[in-house]
Amino acid sequence: MAEPQIHFCTASDGVRIAYAVTGSGYPLVWVPGWISHAEIDWDFPSLRERYHALTRDFTLLRLDKRGTGLSQRKIPPYSREAYVRDVEAVVAHTRLERFALAGYSEGGPIAVEYAALHPERVSHLILMGTGVAAEDDARGRELLSALVTIVRTSWGSAVKVMSDLFLGEDAPPEAQQLFAAYQRQSANPEDAADMLEALPHTYDIGHIAPNVRAPTLLIHARSDKAIPIELGQRLASLIPDAAFKSVEGHHVPGRKQSAEMEAAIREFVLGVAASARESSNPASATPLRQSAGSAVILFTDIVDSTALTERMGDAAFRQASRTLDDGLRVAIRDAGGDAIDGKLLGDGVLATFPSAAQAIDGARRCLALSAASELGLHIGLHAGDVIREDNNVYGGAVNIASRICGLSAPGEILVSDVVRGMARSSASVVFEDRGEQEMKGV
Repeated sequence: MAEPQIHFCTASDGVRIAYAVTGSGYPLVWVPGWISHAEIDWDFPSLRERYHALTRDFTLLRLDKRGTGLSQRKIPPYSREAYVRDVEAVVAHTRLERFALAGYSEGGPIAVEYAALHPERVSHLILMGTGVAAEDDARGRELLSALVTIVRTSWGSAVKVMSDLFLGEDAPPEAQQLFAAYQRQSANPEDAADMLEALPHTYDIGHIAPNVRAPTLLIHARSDKAIPIELGQRLASLIPDAAFKSVEGHHVPGRKQSAEMEAAIREFVLGVAASARESSNPASATPLRQSAGSAVILFTDIVDSTALTERMGDAAFRQASRTLDDGLRVAIRDAGGDAIDGKLLGDGVLATFPSAAQAIDGARRCLALSAASELGLHIGLHAGDVIREDNNVYGGAVNIASRICGLSAPGEILVSDVVRGMARSSASVVFEDRGEQEMKGV
């Protein structure tokens, strides 16, 4: 199971936003709930299973909203409008033209507003465990006020209360403890309380929902205590032609509920039922792995892109990065390589080459283009077995190449010992030993 690639971009108001990219296939942008953490999501069992299931058919982009996870914190006031800017930043950074948009819990109203504002980009809208504010919900307002007080006075006690609310009181103690720890790592108590206080405004989307034009699917757990199913049904009634599906379980899905949700999303967006993927009939099955083989893998990444964006401005940086990206792809092709268009890397390029000599030649060409521009590059090379799917490539060797790229100094081409051995007599270059390096999970 490949770990997510974490990237950063800057929203239009200067806030740093983190997002994770995993999988391959049709792009699916995921807006999380109250708090999230794009990196440790992968360590939480039920979340990891859900996301991993989706990456079989989608390129999944999960963002951390401002104030949460790896994104910039301690920047109130928090609002639905500000969160929409976070989504816009990720979409611009990854150059997505059209994609499916999923909003979970608090991410639902954010996704609704984005879809209403950008109908040309959103092909499908999926809303899970979310709803619309109810004017007569006095009990809900009292509960929210009590939660804000607990969060501000005792963050440790608050995460336990939230675990009961989200997972259900019948959840195993170890699951509640794990989810409590996840919440503590995902936000500071001050940010968490401020975000909770903003919820009434966030969910006030009754006037926005009728403007959604994308095909919409709402999925809601019948025993959801955090967002009662009635609020989800009310939202479905406001969005033109929206479909509604209820499932068993609580606000945070268990394994069975996650599988139901994944199957529903897959069929809704791709028009393929889950049984088709498991069919033994080649005419109806969707191949997950089309070909395998070895390759030399090149990764590039722009040096300190967040600081450059702040210094140059969004428009200037975007133009410079696009110009460099176009040049890199030409240089890779001229050196005998293939740039992988199916991989969404934000500020980077992934390419494969049939030989180490060609890969090093391509890397040197990329470095020369970087030196002639305002944008520095990290460049890493590794070789190994890869799996190809359409115009995409993945596997353990790809992950290692990415990490080598992250270790490289600006203006340096850093290669693994495997590449050095392959190119020793063919690349006409001299290697300098950088010693052994430790990489997470390798």
